[in-house]
Amino acid sequence: MFSPSSKWLFSIIAGVAVMGIAGTLYLNHSSDQNQAINQPSNQTILASNWDRVNESYNGNMSMTVYRSPSCGCCGIWVEHAKKHGFKITDIKTDDMASIKQKYNISSDLESCHTAIIDGYVMEGHIPADDIKRFLKEKPDLIGLSVPGMPIGTPGMEAGNTKQPFAIFAINKNGSTQVYEEYETY
Repeated sequence: MFSPSSKWLFSIIAGVAVMGIAGTLYLNHSSDQNQAINQPSNQTILASNWDRVNESYNGNMSMTVYRSPSCGCCGIWVEHAKKHGFKITDIKTDDMASIKQKYNISSDLESCHTAIIDGYVMEGHIPADDIKRFLKEKPDLIGLSVPGMPIGTPGMEAGNTKQPFAIFAINKNGSTQVYEEYETY
């Protein structure tokens, strides 16, 4: 998807996207349906469509997340994972390239953060329910990836804007196959 020579362009695009999302969320904060609102009946509306827990998982919930200290969307994704019961060790580093290399994440599968759980690599804005389902299956794979930073994924929400995206399963030989697709959500 991205060649090594286009990584600088990816960084610029990611920065612009994050700024756009932050601006959209700020401007729409009082009427946005993604905002948590306490109701008189003491019920809380979910802060995000992704916060609803649909997948149970009783295994190891300890996850290490590597992310850039300047990436806000990664912090929002970490909060999403915590809402699903994951216990996060949050490691902020300016050397994400070495993390991607260490865990064999090719440039076409890269996103802004990398999580490790039970020996599996979870790259990017993967919904927590899909991670739990994957962990229950215990496949003989490296892990999962949502390449890039699709608008609408956990941590990348911007009102009602939602891009279709795919979660890719990463085989040990580096090849991939679609694990899950979200066309409308």
